[in-house]
Amino acid sequence: MIRGYSDSQKPDKSILLFVDMLRNGIVPDYLTYPFLAKACARLSEIRRGGCIHGVILRDGFLSDRFVSNSLIHMYGSCGDVISARKLFDEMHSRNLVSWNSMLDAYAKCGNMDLMKEVFDLMPERDVVSWSSLIDGYSKVGEYTEALAVFERMKAAGQKANEVTMVSVLCACAHLGALEQGKMMHRYVVDNGLPLTLVLRTSIVDMYAKCGAVDEALAVFHGVPRRKTDTLIWNAMIGGLANHGFVQESFEMYMEMQNFGIVPDEITYLCLLSSCVHGGLVKKAWHFFESLGKGGITPKAEHYTCMVDVLARAGQLLDAYKFICQMPIQPTASMFGALLNGCMNHGDLDLAEVVGKKLVELEPDHDGRYVGLSNVYAIGKRWAEARTTREIMDTRGVKKLAGISFVEILGTLHRFIAHEKVHPKCKEIYMVLDAIMTQMRPNTDTETQELISFFNEDM
Repeated sequence: MIRGYSDSQKPDKSILLFVDMLRNGIVPDYLTYPFLAKACARLSEIRRGGCIHGVILRDGFLSDRFVSNSLIHMYGSCGDVISARKLFDEMHSRNLVSWNSMLDAYAKCGNMDLMKEVFDLMPERDVVSWSSLIDGYSKVGEYTEALAVFERMKAAGQKANEVTMVSVLCACAHLGALEQGKMMHRYVVDNGLPLTLVLRTSIVDMYAKCGAVDEALAVFHGVPRRKTDTLIWNAMIGGLANHGFVQESFEMYMEMQNFGIVPDEITYLCLLSSCVHGGLVKKAWHFFESLGKGGITPKAEHYTCMVDVLARAGQLLDAYKFICQMPIQPTASMFGALLNGCMNHGDLDLAEVVGKKLVELEPDHDGRYVGLSNVYAIGKRWAEARTTREIMDTRGVKKLAGISFVEILGTLHRFIAHEKVHPKCKEIYMVLDAIMTQMRPNTDTETQELISFFNEDM
């Protein structure tokens, strides 16, 4: 019963049963505790987990490897990686599950340096080990490293499973690496991996985020409607929305409801994003109000979309009032959307107010100073523009270089401003210089001043 509840929607019942068991004088054994630890992990109940750990110590079951592995997993799931590592280091006899549990703990807290250290020390590795490392890199945003580990995994002769491919496809999606994403899809098919709904959703999401909307639709339509869930519909609606297929995203939302799939907060976020791309203010208000009617509390991201759609439509004062009257604290993303709207519609007075607010909200963010400085520069207030940049330097805020990726013939190329390490940099700069030369004769004096200012070394 304890094991059954630990896997159910009510894992807390495992703990209650354990208490009843003790009250009835039934003595737990080494098989009882791992499921209690699992229940605590699913509940993220570190306090209860610590109590279970104490009982295990009292009853002398910590030497059991199954029990210790469960505790490592529990502490890792609850974010207490220090306790997990202490248990791991104190184990007299570790097996592959012990090592994988420790890897998973580091992955959950995003400590990739220590995770890689443990991975390198492993006496043996299986698909779970490799998948944990790939997933760890993917979750912290190191997508190119995630793909590199996958290549190492294949070179080591280890076959991937569904979990591996979900993480790899996620990395391809965030990098916009369509050719690599196609290769991953081919790998799934060629290796006969079961096309579960989770894996199909990842494939749809990858194609959609990489702009291959037709391929995403082909995979999506290959899933029987009765076997779909909200996640795969969200992936498709979001893909259509982000690539300008506004009406198609609305039609898919209607179709989703016709099949009895209940929309969630992500569905409405995708629809609001579609309204932003389509400049549909009335439609955005309709979906925003539908959130509350559906019993969903709007999140900061929903409010940001509303600010964005109003700002892009030139309804700048309405957007500003909307921010001021929200029931939640405004975020930098909201003011950032409004600032872009102010710049696009030439309202430099409001842009200055918003720009100062952004610096106040994120004083360590280089982009906030650059944004305010640009507002002054467009208004030809050169002294204030330079003063803003000097304040940034005085506060020790460094301008981080922007990174660009482009995929050519399945290979990702990474660039930063003024880079000279790429093997084709001479040819790239020759073409860039040629383009700039052709642009300059048609550029007026005012624009030249702006270009000169923006190109100054920060």
